[in-house]
Amino acid sequence: MSYVESNLMSGEKIIYKAYIHWFIFLPGIIFAALGILLIAANKQGEGGATIGLLLLIYAVILLLKAFIIKISTDLAVTSKRVIAKAGFIRRRSVELNHSKVESFIVNQSIFGRMFNYGTIIVRGTGGGRTGVQGVDSPFDFRKNAMETIDQSQQT
Repeated sequence: MSYVESNLMSGEKIIYKAYIHWFIFLPGIIFAALGILLIAANKQGEGGATIGLLLLIYAVILLLKAFIIKISTDLAVTSKRVIAKAGFIRRRSVELNHSKVESFIVNQSIFGRMFNYGTIIVRGTGGGRTGVQGVDSPFDFRKNAMETIDQSQQT
């Protein structure tokens, strides 16, 4: 059960949930490929295998870190709030009632535009800002969040 699901209030429903994009695994995949290439190309024992092994170890660390980020980050719009949670051991969470959300900012790099991921920053009244990096389809999240907030404020 995710953080969002376990912290729903009575009568509250998840309207839209965002996920972390697969692109966060790319650095680990690249380092793993380089490590494998160095190990495979090493025929003379000139140290290439050692460097390749170090690259593989580094790749495993990067992939593990990306996996932990992917499974420990929640971003959702519910019928009453916007909820963002990041972190596995050290947790940071923000829950804003719809009436307290001022705006959503989406930042995308060139690769983010190409692969449709980015950083979503939720700005609350009073100047609070919370960002979640590497969100898949950030403009879909923003659109759904704004529509949900508009509907809740009309009723």
